[in-house]
Amino acid sequence: MADPTSYRPRTGEIPTTPGVYRFIDPHGRVVYVGKAKNLRARLNSYFARVNTLHPKTYAMVHAAASVEWTVVGSELEAIQLEYTWIKQHTPRFNIMYRDDKSYPYLAVTMNEKYPRVQVMRGDKKPGVKYFGPFYPAKAIRETVDTMLRVFPVRSCSAGVFKRAKASGRPCLLGYIGKCAAPCVGEISEEDHRKLAEEFCEVMAGRPGPQVRRIENEMKAAVAELRYEDAGRHRDDLEAIRRVFERNSVVLSEDTEADIFAFAEDELEAAAQVFHVRQGRIRGQRGWVVEKVEDTDAGAMVEQLLMQVYGSMADTERIPPEVLVPALPDNAEEMSAWLRQLRSDSGEGKAQISLRVPQRGDKAALLGTVQENASQALALHKARRNSDITTRSAALRDLQEALGASEPLLRIECFDISHTSGTNVVASMVVLEDGLAKKRDYRRFSVKGDAARDDTSAMYDVIRRRFARHLKDQAQSETAVAEPAEGAVAERAAVTPAPEGAEFAAGEAKDSTVVEREAERFAYPPSLVVVDGGQPQVNVARQALDDLGITDLPVVGLAKRLEEVWLPGDDFPLVLPRSSEALYMLQRIRDEAHRFAIAYHRSKRSKAMTASALDEVPGLGPARRAAVVAHFGSVANLKKASLEEIIEVPGLGRDTAQKILDHLTAEASAAEPSPAEPSPAGAAAKDQA
Repeated sequence: MADPTSYRPRTGEIPTTPGVYRFIDPHGRVVYVGKAKNLRARLNSYFARVNTLHPKTYAMVHAAASVEWTVVGSELEAIQLEYTWIKQHTPRFNIMYRDDKSYPYLAVTMNEKYPRVQVMRGDKKPGVKYFGPFYPAKAIRETVDTMLRVFPVRSCSAGVFKRAKASGRPCLLGYIGKCAAPCVGEISEEDHRKLAEEFCEVMAGRPGPQVRRIENEMKAAVAELRYEDAGRHRDDLEAIRRVFERNSVVLSEDTEADIFAFAEDELEAAAQVFHVRQGRIRGQRGWVVEKVEDTDAGAMVEQLLMQVYGSMADTERIPPEVLVPALPDNAEEMSAWLRQLRSDSGEGKAQISLRVPQRGDKAALLGTVQENASQALALHKARRNSDITTRSAALRDLQEALGASEPLLRIECFDISHTSGTNVVASMVVLEDGLAKKRDYRRFSVKGDAARDDTSAMYDVIRRRFARHLKDQAQSETAVAEPAEGAVAERAAVTPAPEGAEFAAGEAKDSTVVEREAERFAYPPSLVVVDGGQPQVNVARQALDDLGITDLPVVGLAKRLEEVWLPGDDFPLVLPRSSEALYMLQRIRDEAHRFAIAYHRSKRSKAMTASALDEVPGLGPARRAAVVAHFGSVANLKKASLEEIIEVPGLGRDTAQKILDHLTAEASAAEPSPAEPSPAGAAAKDQA
């Protein structure tokens, strides 16, 4: 751990203007990003009384090796640049409301000839009607399943629709009554579109006309003694009621709002949001994060809004009202930033109200969100206590069993996968603090002499991974050594460019550093694990020694008896079967095997597809690769029709027909002719 006094900038060097700062560790990774109205006052607070800092802040300043800053012109610019850097660097000590998925919406593609109901994420598309957001996705799928009973609108993909149309037989949904089957002419185009419009009317919160229509049809069926039809109409009414029970009215129908609330203790905080659309709760979402500093509610709100709305590709979905438990100090700048996001999406000068509800239904609903956050935090802590205890015990036992001098904070495991020496691949998976860190997973393709056996492949992969690390380390040291005056690199005042664009001239160097950091491997592990026994361990140790890395422990886990092998030892280390350390090694070994197998299957499937197309006349490597990427496997390609093959980018009808003819000819050649018995059959007949 670094001593904060070793890189503390001199007070006179730090400007007193607004700006954004970054703490950087010895490996060149950004570990924390923050902003301040007064950079000098803010940065001095980290170094004045180090021992009185919040536990996470104390760990952060000791993990860093330098601090840099950029001066900006206003607080709004600081918000933009801070968000950009947090998204680019994903610093480990920042509050991160991590979620790898966008919000799911119920969409009806009214821009198609036969509208389709589906769950969609991401950007809005013209001509498509959206309802939501719904969260979790299970809720929206239950809603769709219920609504299709009453309004059997098409919900199949384009490929399924085309195949059903070509064969003249509907899919399963058509047979069970959850699709009106326009693909086979069971319903006309006009009637199907009317059905989709009725579906949209109900989902928009106006079920009255449809409910009255179904009630009248039910009464008419009873009067005519058609009791089965009356029972079906009754079930339809019940289905509509179930949909609206899930999305009960909580506010007036014209209310569009997101309502946020927090529950926190000294170390962690839980955030919850209710999405209210047309006065109904359409979705609910939650996060639990670790607090880095002694942050107040306003700062928590600011970080949450930045990450939730800043990462939205569809920023026009930011509602007119954002209700929070406390306003950040820069509430006006945050409101301006949200309005700018909306205007950038083409919504014009949208008005967004960022406020704290004081009384009435909205304040009561905020209390409900607050209660949900409190329960989420309590549940998280109950689960985490047992989980942390188990993981800590496993890491401690493993460190003691291996005699490692440092805690095993990061473990990397490598595995090789192939089929009889072909399509040789390898995987690298990572555990940090006993938890999988999937964004650091890597896949390797092994070729040439390195692919002749498992040990050669393992040597090649270990050498490549750590040669890359040594190269990145040398580049980082060169980059850090460039600033002349100590460890502090003061940047010129700039106005940050929009996300995704290059920075101004004063930030050109920083953009290069960001791109380099995004491409390189993460910092080195505390332990290397290989899938295998003594040969694999020894060759991994040899690869590290050849690179001059002698202080990194290596172990192997053999599958047969789950033995732990150390380099150079003739006998394995046997851990107790009930050991948490053994369980952790098994878990990372199995994860590496899964990841390698998935890559191997993908590569083998693409190779088989490509080889099946090698003899198609006029099909070059580029278009062959496009076909492989589009269908993924030979089996999928063989099932495709001529129209589906034409959908591949860059293919014309003539080339698609050649592909189809080639596959048909191959299939015919593979089938034995009934008129010509096989040689074995002919010999048997002669012998008889």
